[in-house]
Amino acid sequence: MSQQLALNIRPRARATFAAYYPGPNQAAVHALKTEINGPGGVQQVCLWGALGTGKSHLLQAVCHAASASGHASVYLPLAHFDATQAGVLEDLNGIRIVCIDDVDVIIGRPQWEQALFNLVNAVRDAGHRLILGSRSNPAGLALELADLKSRLLWGPVFHLKTLDDETRLVALQARAESQGLELKNEAARYLLNNWRRDIGSLLNALDRLDRASLAAQRRVTIPFIKSILDL
Repeated sequence: MSQQLALNIRPRARATFAAYYPGPNQAAVHALKTEINGPGGVQQVCLWGALGTGKSHLLQAVCHAASASGHASVYLPLAHFDATQAGVLEDLNGIRIVCIDDVDVIIGRPQWEQALFNLVNAVRDAGHRLILGSRSNPAGLALELADLKSRLLWGPVFHLKTLDDETRLVALQARAESQGLELKNEAARYLLNNWRRDIGSLLNALDRLDRASLAAQRRVTIPFIKSILDL
């Protein structure tokens, strides 16, 4: 039952490597694309960073890439589960690539800490791949199970950095171009300055504008942005 619950969670369709603008996080993306999915690569990678840096996106992108390569994978955001559901981490060692998000939410939960400890060991023993995501540096997590911290540091650890404004602007226009949407500098800067500033929220807003533009057969101008996003 616990594994069935875990496997019912599906990565978002748009959460792919192609849809992620790496900016200063190119090394992390390279590691995920070449080492984790490739033969002979490292068995474990941990990503950490603030909200909006793309941890969840990248973990889900790994799953999409695994699927395209014919490998079984699973994506588990631990914040999705309550304190009694640590059993979702059992029996996952038979899956080629296991992506565990929100590692920091289990701090102080003995059952969860033990379950994650067991999973890290089991995946490693099976020769499979484990990708971890956390908002905080795993080296500084106040875990009750001391041995778990060392396990979280078994592989490369990447600190995902927030994009600066100019990089956000480039990311917005790159996404728009990939979708066949014209987004001129003035419109892109208006969106950047008047919407939530994390890149995930900005790209979601751009998707809304793309759909509305297609439906209305209108260009994405500042007045159009105001009307669609109620600004």
